[in-house]
Amino acid sequence: MNSSTIDVVLAGARGHGRRHLENIRRLQEKGVVRLAGVCELTPLGPDELPEGLGTPEQSADLGALLDTTGARIAVICTPIPTHTDLALTAAERGVHVLLEKPPAPSYAEFRRMADGIAAAGVACQIGFQSLGSHAVPAIRELLAQGVIGDVLGVGGAGAWARAESYFRRAPWAGRRRLGGADVVDGVLTNPFAHAVATALALLGTDRAEDVTGVETELLRANDIESDDTSCVRVTTPRGPVTVAATLCAEEPGDPYLLVHGTGGRITFWYTRDRVLVRRAGCGPEETEYGGTDLLENLADHLTTGAGLLAEPDSTGAFMRVVEAIRLAGDPVALPDGAWHRLPEEDRRVVPGVDALVAACAESLALFSELPAPWARPGTGTP
Repeated sequence: MNSSTIDVVLAGARGHGRRHLENIRRLQEKGVVRLAGVCELTPLGPDELPEGLGTPEQSADLGALLDTTGARIAVICTPIPTHTDLALTAAERGVHVLLEKPPAPSYAEFRRMADGIAAAGVACQIGFQSLGSHAVPAIRELLAQGVIGDVLGVGGAGAWARAESYFRRAPWAGRRRLGGADVVDGVLTNPFAHAVATALALLGTDRAEDVTGVETELLRANDIESDDTSCVRVTTPRGPVTVAATLCAEEPGDPYLLVHGTGGRITFWYTRDRVLVRRAGCGPEETEYGGTDLLENLADHLTTGAGLLAEPDSTGAFMRVVEAIRLAGDPVALPDGAWHRLPEEDRRVVPGVDALVAACAESLALFSELPAPWARPGTGTP
């Protein structure tokens, strides 16, 4: 380790937290960070720690762990309803935060977190890794140059498959509320949160005040409280952002964003940092971009003053969408004839849904505006 290595505590090291463990191991090998502590209700066993991470201190009390380790960064990957309190626990100790998305289950909790972070004077990065893609500023520059003419809007399509066991992986999974607290674990607020947040970022309309309206259509094929097949249309000063997604795909594929212009379009496969530009009078131009890891960016911010890539205020528009989904009526169960079960894959499939979410991205329309017999108009939130 060198003198600039930053001690890190990870809160929530199982489930998705294992990805953070692996990333911390990677950055520890580079001398960027060192895993000083792990906060889990049940301590990790030796076989749960990637090789090379040593023997970090463990505790179920994040505050006490931060005090004893003297860590400068807390990576928080815990259940959604715990995000705000844990982020503020770190901030009150002067500890900087990488907070997993979605940052909070309601706009009020988001503001409590963001305002508390600002008052404490610490840095906070929200874990939208797609915002670390070098494709995002590149696309924004293309739009500023008028490469595809005037921007008409952004569509997003996501078609993934999740086993029924996915919704039983934790007590909060597939829930809108738990024990009286908001959770809002829906397809657009969690697995495809990146699609929504990145679409808003491409237009430069990522702050809360950029959102002037939200329409939602929330549905479910699985026997859950939250939604697994939904669409949303966000009204912004630069045009609509429409994202449709499902966890009940026939043939799962890479999610993508489609920027529509009067003179062409840009497709961005955000999980692969791949961009395709198509415009009149030119052949298709495809480019693969790299990306900056958000924890590494946070560490760089602390050591060199580099700008943060995903500050809380730049996710305010996304949180307006979360709030609209929270306030919308409970998701509508699809009729039995609209889905079938694949026993060998332990999952439910909605026939035709892959093409439907693609059509939403193509037309900037909602399900109910397209030929989907089971769709119905949702609720609009000003």
